[in-house]
Amino acid sequence: MDALLSTEGFLEGFGKATSMIIFSEIGDKTFFIAALMGMAHPFHIIFLGCGGALWIMTLLSVALGWAAPTLIPADVTHYLATVLFFGFGLKSLYDAFTGEGESGELAEVEELVGGNSKAVKIGKENGEEKSKEKPLLRSMFWFLSPVFLKAFSLTFFGEWGDRSQIATIGLAAQDSPLGVAAGGCLGHALCTGAAILGGRHLASRISEKMVGICGGMLFLAFGVHELLQGVETTK
Repeated sequence: MDALLSTEGFLEGFGKATSMIIFSEIGDKTFFIAALMGMAHPFHIIFLGCGGALWIMTLLSVALGWAAPTLIPADVTHYLATVLFFGFGLKSLYDAFTGEGESGELAEVEELVGGNSKAVKIGKENGEEKSKEKPLLRSMFWFLSPVFLKAFSLTFFGEWGDRSQIATIGLAAQDSPLGVAAGGCLGHALCTGAAILGGRHLASRISEKMVGICGGMLFLAFGVHELLQGVETTK
């Protein structure tokens, strides 16, 4: 409980979660879902649809990580988290140096969303006139619109089992759950907003290899930190 309420523990968990999410989500499947859907639909609907799914997933992951030490011996959860961080770090570095990842993710998401970026832009132009119909009704019930539900469901199920979700569970098992939850939600908000405002342009400007290397090194640093920290000082 002391670790849960500790300012130092909160800031550590917050910083770890924010940086981990940013380096994990740029160029990820959910990043491209927000980017492609944001080309054709209002910002607030896609941001809340995609972001809401990611925030709920973050809170669920934090709850699992927080409960893990009460269900599994502390030393087991500690070393499992350490192994996961090292595994994700090595996998990120491997993907960065072999060039695997972004192109496949983008193609898969374009198929899920329903076309490439050019088709999405055309859909936006064709839908501008329709968006003028019944504006009050649409604004009142946007959370029930097919667009919102599509953004939410694609993102939620796309994130399920993703490395950032598993890493969030690992962080919450070792650090302040409140800090991890706040940092994870902020990281997802930043990535989702950036994706909608200029996802494909941003992704083309940022070196995928460099992002992968930075993310891999970050995960390895988390692994080393947990290894040196030891079991008795965690939580």
